[in-house]
Amino acid sequence: MRHSRALSLAAASLLACALLSVCLPGCGTSSKNTKAFVEKNASVRMRDGVVLRADVRRPAASGKYPVLIFRTPYSKDEGDRDNEKTFSEAVQRGYAMVIQDVRGRYASGGEFVAYQNEGKDGYDTIEWAAKQPWSNGQVGMFGLSYPAAVQWLAAVENPPHLKAIVPAMCFSNMRQFIYFGGVFESAWASWAYKYMSPDLRVKQGVPGPKTIDAATAEWKRLGGDDAIQGWLPSLEMPYLKDTSPYYYSWLEHQPYDPWWEWGNLEDKYSKVKAAVLNMSGWYDEPYGTQAAISNYEGLLGTRAGQADPRTRLIIGPWIHGVDATGKTSSGDRQFGNTAKIDYDQVVLDWLDHYVRGIDNGVSGWSPVKVYNMGANQWIQSDVWPLAGTGQDTVYLGPGASGSGALGAQPQAQGEASFVSDPANPVKDEFGTNFGAFDLKGLSGRPDTVTFETAPFNSDKSVVGSVGAEVYASADAPDYDLYLKLLDVAPDGTAFNLESAGHEVIRASYRDKTPERKLLQPGEVVKFNFDNLLTGNTFKKGHRLRVLIMASWFPTYSRNLQTGLLETVSSQTRKANIRILYGPQSPSRLVLPIVPAKQ
Repeated sequence: MRHSRALSLAAASLLACALLSVCLPGCGTSSKNTKAFVEKNASVRMRDGVVLRADVRRPAASGKYPVLIFRTPYSKDEGDRDNEKTFSEAVQRGYAMVIQDVRGRYASGGEFVAYQNEGKDGYDTIEWAAKQPWSNGQVGMFGLSYPAAVQWLAAVENPPHLKAIVPAMCFSNMRQFIYFGGVFESAWASWAYKYMSPDLRVKQGVPGPKTIDAATAEWKRLGGDDAIQGWLPSLEMPYLKDTSPYYYSWLEHQPYDPWWEWGNLEDKYSKVKAAVLNMSGWYDEPYGTQAAISNYEGLLGTRAGQADPRTRLIIGPWIHGVDATGKTSSGDRQFGNTAKIDYDQVVLDWLDHYVRGIDNGVSGWSPVKVYNMGANQWIQSDVWPLAGTGQDTVYLGPGASGSGALGAQPQAQGEASFVSDPANPVKDEFGTNFGAFDLKGLSGRPDTVTFETAPFNSDKSVVGSVGAEVYASADAPDYDLYLKLLDVAPDGTAFNLESAGHEVIRASYRDKTPERKLLQPGEVVKFNFDNLLTGNTFKKGHRLRVLIMASWFPTYSRNLQTGLLETVSSQTRKANIRILYGPQSPSRLVLPIVPAKQ
């Protein structure tokens, strides 16, 4: 989702010109440096008559080439260094590169409605590319974030000429992409305002900031994340009304509304015939890790019995972004050089094999490759979950000094309580959607409770899906519950192991039904956390800490705790929330433990 922009469009244009010599149609020459022939703003007509624009880069003016497509809402002329490097390498390998503005963005016609047109438009673009005189009919796609989403949405339409895709850091369903555990990710407002709205204002001739830099400055002047993402009622937040009606549609359609089926991939895997490389990171925003695993497992299920199921899974220690795959840290957590991969080589080797049919070793890649943080090494496996994975169950219970403990057996019946106040929420001061940060300061607050193991007497590797069942009650008709997993070092540093979207459930949506189920005061309910994912070795002397709270603002929307939704009301109330444990309410975690030999 998020788009980290290091260059203004003006600077990006200069960079693009420096990276390749542009030849307009009809000039009949190619660059001696990059050997790239470039056609600017090629017309690609969609089935409804709307014309999208693309730049086509190919090794020479004549000849037929396999085609790679990159579709983006961020401008085909953006000049992003990471993307330009991949484009250039692709042309050098003998591909024609099609770089296209999606519908309603920059040079392309039509109305931009985020994600909703990308399936049919992607299909039409793929089939257009396959029929061009410079194409040999073999088509692949790659890209990360939104340029990954467009691949999946096109692939489930089953375009005949699509041979392979690399949708890095993507989603699997809209209920764990726009909403998380029933909670709206209000940070979408920042994405829409800073990165989508400026070009839309230019196109529509409406007032307001018309560049990303100007929009970023105006966002800050208007009050920033707290004021805009925290606007109550959220449907009345005015700053996207002129450019982004889709944002308000997202708010109107609650998380389990059938309306979201247009973006659900999980019931469409059988329609996908292309080879798919699933790539993500343990800190890949709140959706990428879950989606990569779900998409991989879903494809395997529909391709059972095939000698080559044509799908792989790679999960690194990374945050969101191409550049992250070449870094040695995520947030404040250091991993060393083992964390890095050559993104271009991985992506293009996959496409070389499945688009061009080159025998380059890809067929010998392990089906699963995941990074073990803490041990700081890669694990390769033929299966997911990893072979030999066992289970350790730890139960929430009482502890010393007012905090709770995690132990191997249920303790006597008891509880820990805290007061949640939406008017004074727990704040994400760190940006935990983008890496690991020291969260030790959150423990001991009156609006959080903590449970913790004793120091481990040997290394313990937890890799896979962490199960969690938490019994809770409150004196309010609704509330949210966040369950954070932290690796606590002997010096007290407490790093989060994932992004917060994996860690939250709204009580009224605990059963994942379209209708909300409000609570009676004191009613005990069980929260089943089924999206907790990590790959982490707790080193000897480290501890596992569970931090429970009811808000993580302003990244995620606040539960008003009145029973009314934040989309329509601004009234809040405090809630006393009780976390129960013991034989009658065995709150627990189930840890996936992998053998030391992994």
